[in-house]
Amino acid sequence: MPWKVKSVMNVRMEFVLRVQNGERVTDLCREYEISRTTGYKFIERFKKYGAKGLFDESKKPIRLARQTPLEIQKLILDQKRDKPTWGAAKIKEILERKYPELAIPVRSTIHDLLDRHGYVKSRGKRRMKAYPTPLTHVTEPNQLWCTDFKGQFRLLNQKYCYPFTLSDYHSRYLLGCEGLESIDQYRVKNIFEIIFKEHGLPDAIRSDNGVPFSTRTVYGLSKLSVWWMRLGIAVERIAPGCPEQNGRHERMHRTLKAETTQPPGKNLLQQQEKFDLFKEDYNNVRPHEALNMKVPSEIYKPSQKFLPKILPEPDYPLHDFTRRVSECGSLTFKNQPKIFISEVLGGQMVGIREEEEGLWRLTFMDQDLGFIDQKTKRFLPRQVFEHPQTP
Repeated sequence: MPWKVKSVMNVRMEFVLRVQNGERVTDLCREYEISRTTGYKFIERFKKYGAKGLFDESKKPIRLARQTPLEIQKLILDQKRDKPTWGAAKIKEILERKYPELAIPVRSTIHDLLDRHGYVKSRGKRRMKAYPTPLTHVTEPNQLWCTDFKGQFRLLNQKYCYPFTLSDYHSRYLLGCEGLESIDQYRVKNIFEIIFKEHGLPDAIRSDNGVPFSTRTVYGLSKLSVWWMRLGIAVERIAPGCPEQNGRHERMHRTLKAETTQPPGKNLLQQQEKFDLFKEDYNNVRPHEALNMKVPSEIYKPSQKFLPKILPEPDYPLHDFTRRVSECGSLTFKNQPKIFISEVLGGQMVGIREEEEGLWRLTFMDQDLGFIDQKTKRFLPRQVFEHPQTP
């Protein structure tokens, strides 16, 4: 088969659809060079979760949906030529005054248009430092799960495999081990949803400071970690350059690499079969000295906290008022212009409380994110005040 020109997700879907059309599973597994166990795994996933179970369904917004009409693009560019020093915010304001009947796009869309036409001078992007958090002491299963991407490697067809892993800290039980084509946050979220439905929710999840688990924005949040927090899961991040803080998970990675990548699979489906066999052996067969020679499945038990069908809205009873962050990451209050917070908080409800005159504390869930300075009309992230010492 032409593996080099097909996405592995499309291949999985093709396999499942051919089964549904009446072809024999045994014959198809032989053609795709995978075992029947792997074949039936994806058939069952498709039955339970649909395309999401094959990690092929992305909720990423399509940019064409925001495409600005050519007439409005021309107005924006003409205004920029007339006022070369003006930025997107001023152009948006003046066009809304001149043409109240038109739907002028948001500031970020105007900025993107100006950038594409060479009207934006490149400036060094301000990047916040990584934001490690305190680490908890663990005595029971599901108090803490650990997640990471084991370093990518090439398969025999020369495509890259990015192994996603998730384990229970206390029991070392390997909850998930999936070979992906990329570290796309939407596919990773799909994997978490499936694991949450099977094993319940942990109290906390520990990760490093890399995407998709963290970003260099306020409190190191990402869309994925914001979702965890909405589920009531605490976010833990190790300090940069300190993999020993996730040592149990890293030790599992060494064994994973030795037993599944030397040699690697021909393609992602075959590599996934290697991962599935490793996961079965690691959880149910391989004794662990740290567990008094027990296997993880003898220690681990599913969580009694279940994935809710609908996320409850955050409650801020001690704050003066609440506001919902816009999809572009901004909010308004006290008749002030829009203040940018972070795109990763787009659509989320936050609490605002006056700390002192003109200075307002901004909170998401149980985390203080920083302060809104009413005088300067700016958001000052928590990192600005704390200056965390990171290696």
